[in-house]
Amino acid sequence: MEYITVFECVSLTVYSFTFLLGLPANLLVFFIYVRKARKRGATPNVVYAINLCMSNLVLVAWMPVKAAETVLNIWTLPGLLCPIYNFFLFASLYGSGLLLTAVAVGRYLSIAFPITYKLYRRARTSCLVSAFLWAIVLLHLGLALVAEEGAYFVSLYQHNMSKCYEKFSDEQLKVLVPLRLEMALLLFLLPLLISAFCTLRCLALVRRSCLPVGSKRRVLAMELSALFVFVVCYAPYNVSHVVGFVQNTNVSWRSEAIISSSCNVFLEPVVMLMLSPSTPMELMGRLCWKRAPQQHHKDIATVKDPMATAQGVASLVEKQIGSRSNKAVETKGASSVKAT
Repeated sequence: MEYITVFECVSLTVYSFTFLLGLPANLLVFFIYVRKARKRGATPNVVYAINLCMSNLVLVAWMPVKAAETVLNIWTLPGLLCPIYNFFLFASLYGSGLLLTAVAVGRYLSIAFPITYKLYRRARTSCLVSAFLWAIVLLHLGLALVAEEGAYFVSLYQHNMSKCYEKFSDEQLKVLVPLRLEMALLLFLLPLLISAFCTLRCLALVRRSCLPVGSKRRVLAMELSALFVFVVCYAPYNVSHVVGFVQNTNVSWRSEAIISSSCNVFLEPVVMLMLSPSTPMELMGRLCWKRAPQQHHKDIATVKDPMATAQGVASLVEKQIGSRSNKAVETKGASSVKAT
């Protein structure tokens, strides 16, 4: 009983902390990127950030229900809301993980292939990628609902108390256990490997680049923070899927594992703010209706946005190559005139 009490206190603290921090943080990031899209046009980072904010806000909306379920240790809402609640809960978790992977891939391509990637760096392409990722998540969760068989996943537990998504029949487990394993491999392990590869390659390329030391440190912090959030938030819950498949059962510590997954709600806005070239002082100035000097904004964009710096270096190289070619043509033409 002591363990359950401690677990309930920790869960309530985490879910309350997630709600109180996640709601204003995601609204703030959403405001920043929408304003950026209106002023400068949408970019891949803007599209993915807005998708992440919307996903997190959906999860935040259900946090009070999750906290009440943890404290009361029963499901008091109508049975029909149980699959709807779990559908949005897990859609937010897996969708956020895939979107973080898309951001990592975009950063890697922008550094490794800045000239080629610039040709395909369109907001429309990012919207299609986001739609494709959401379609994969919704398809898997739709298949999970097929195992429901009209029971709404609500079952009697002890002393005639109802539980949501806790106790399953053998027929339901035959569908859920392998499906959970497939989701852990396809929606977590594969994106994790892709994110880790892109992160390590970005760090290696930036280390050998001619960027300033401050920009290199910012890229290092940004890359490692995104990978840290991915591992810490999503690994425990997906490990429970693998263990459940090996044991062919619904593991009892899934409730503990999902606690860390909710922390992405207030950790991901930090990563998204790091993706934005705006500094905290500039952000506070915008919120207080103050405008910084134009040159100050240019300096911030130059120093604080290493991706833009890398693309600027690539553009400078192109211009230098073009100017040398033009000079060579002009010299050749002058020589021909003199010979004539």
